[in-house]
Formats: sequence, C-alpha cells, structure tokens
Amino acid sequence: MLEVLGVSARAETVYRAMVAKPELGVAELAEQLDWPSDEVRAALDELARLSLIRQSDQRPGGLMLVNPEVSLVSLLARQETELTQRQQEITSGRLAVSQIVAEYVDSVQHQRRLDVEELSGIDTVRTRLVELAHECSAEVMEFTTGGGQSEASRQASKPIDQQLLERGVRMRSLYLESVSNHPDTTGYLEWLTGLGARVRVTASLPLRMIIFDQRTAIVPSNPDNTSVGALLLHGSGLVSALCALFEHMWEASLPFGGAAPRDDSTGLSSQARAVLSLLAQGHTDEVVARKLGISVRTSRRVTAELMTLLGARSRFQAGVIAGELGWLQGSQDVPEGTGPAPG
Repeated sequence: MLEVLGVSARAETVYRAMVAKPELGVAELAEQLDWPSDEVRAALDELARLSLIRQSDQRPGGLMLVNPEVSLVSLLARQETELTQRQQEITSGRLAVSQIVAEYVDSVQHQRRLDVEELSGIDTVRTRLVELAHECSAEVMEFTTGGGQSEASRQASKPIDQQLLERGVRMRSLYLESVSNHPDTTGYLEWLTGLGARVRVTASLPLRMIIFDQRTAIVPSNPDNTSVGALLLHGSGLVSALCALFEHMWEASLPFGGAAPRDDSTGLSSQARAVLSLLAQGHTDEVVARKLGISVRTSRRVTAELMTLLGARSRFQAGVIAGELGWLQGSQDVPEGTGPAPG
C-alpha cells in the first residue's frame, strides 16, 4: 500500500509491526517476523532514510516511530511535489518533442519545395520565367513544342529572350520542323538567331522544357493542358537527366532554315518517320497532328501517302509494316502529352 510513497514492501511490513508495537527492537522484530536480523536492519535503514523512524533520545541505539500523522503526510507531500515536477518535466519534454517534430516536417517540406515547386496558372509561370531569366548567367536550353507559336506566347518570350542574349547568355532552342509552315514563328526565330541564339529543328519533341544554367528546369505540370501551370525542378538528379535528354535531341536535330534531309534508304523525311512511329503506337490523326505541331489535314495527307507507299489498309498496319521493314530504327519516339506550353 505504501509503495506509492516509495516504501518497499519489506520496509512496510517492518513499519506496520512497529506501528502495532512501537517498543519492539531489532531482535524482537526479527523474532516476530521470523526474518534474519540483517533483513530487519536493512528495512529499518530504509525507514530511517524516509524519516518514518528515528534514533531514540532515551534509549541509546534504539529506534522510535515518528508520528505517522507527521511522517506519512510529509512523505506524501514530497511525493506529490516530485510528481508535480515530473509532470512539468513531461510537459516540457512533450513541448520539446513537438518542436523537434515540427522542425523536421518543415525541413522535409522545405526540401521538397526546393526539389519541385508547383507553379499554378500561366501568369505565375511567366512571372517565374522572368525571375529565372534575370538570375541566369550562363546558358538557356529549351524544347518548344506545338509547332507555330501563338502571338501571346511570342510576345511574352521576346523581352525575356532579348534581355538574356544582350547580357551574353548562350541560348539553344529546339523547335519542331512544322514551324516552317508558320510565317510569324519563322520570323520570330530569324529575329532570335540574329541576336545570337542557336536554333535547331526536329520532327518531334518529348516535352516542353526550359533549363537555366543546368541547375533549374521548368516543365508543364499537365502536358495536355499547359495553361494549367508548370513544375519548377531544382534537384540535381532531375535537372541533369533533362540536360542529357536535351543534348541527345540537340545532336540529332538540324539547324533552323536548312533543308530537311531524307533517309537514303527509305526516302522518308524525319517528319514522315515520326508520323510512322506514332501510327505504330496506334495514335489517331488528331493526336499525331498535336504531337508534331501540324494541322490534322496535313497529318491525314502524310498518313495517306505513307499507307499508299507501304500498301497498308490501316494506319496501324502502316506503322507495323514500317517497323518490319526497319524504317523506324533510329526514329525519335514521341511520348504522350506533348502539347504547346506557356511561353
């Protein structure tokens, strides 16, 4: 019963015997309890430490009880004080744990924000592009999907591009071959190359992308609807992979303004081979047109010409036959979701 006050069970047994017969000494207690004298003395030492008994002033070497109304109440008060202090320590510990957990969560969230930052809406994307261009000091690399660019996109990009090039920042831009069918866009690219930018074209591009100083990159958060927003990537692993992709595509592309060569073995243009690759994947004319930045009418015309050339009865069969003939080897794959992105 007294264990809650810090009294052991054996010390409590001796204490209760002394309460019943205060005159008992060590020998009498040992005889009554049938304990060895050493165990009785150990219990008495514990009771003395707890101030439940004390040395007798009248009997040298004798012990006497301290009034339980005083000693037990005092012991209970000490236990209550210690309990209160312990509760305060636990409360402080709980607060410290909460602070550490909060700091950890903030750190993880901050790290995630550093790696991937979501930009909602085209206005936010363009504002962030201006900031990144201002901070850029070495090079900009970009994929521009969608073929001919809208007036709004060109007007938004022009001051950014001009400011970068006038500061001596290198710029390499890769566009779709289909821009040749859009005079306003070709005029813009001629202006861009006149300022020192390097522009190349290719039949297909995997995604819309802008990389600044090989440290940060912006890609659309929804490639099928780029006006929704974009993702700003900072992680070295992610950006390094995108830089490698850019270099691979850049080396396989052609300078803007040059004549598109045809494959010596098949006589196909790179655009026709890209169409075949998409047909082999089962895409419709509408999807092919969107991915290559051409009109649906042009997509259907090229598809019809390819089907005639291959003797195919369906678009999918044309792609399969082309694959069997080896015409798709080395052609650039066109992933899902490449559409125009905010400029």
